[in-house]
Amino acid sequence: MSIIGWIILGLIAGFISSKIVDHTGQGAIIDIVLGVVGAFVGGFLFNLFGAVGVTGFNVWSLVVATAGAIVVLVIKHAVTGRRSLA
Repeated sequence: MSIIGWIILGLIAGFISSKIVDHTGQGAIIDIVLGVVGAFVGGFLFNLFGAVGVTGFNVWSLVVATAGAIVVLVIKHAVTGRRSLA
């Protein structure tokens, strides 16, 4: 997948995950970084449990990246002590 594909996938996955966890967006740049990091984390976790990780620019990769970004956000909130999951 090209760098543009990673940026677009990261933006969409980061935005969705920040809306699910925080109910607000994090900002475009943070959403992109969150989504790309989430894609790596999600791919690692999905491979760990025997599923396929990010396979390209498709719906499955968006699901994997969003799940990974949610994990990253939950860990971030647990470390920083921010309680916005209610």
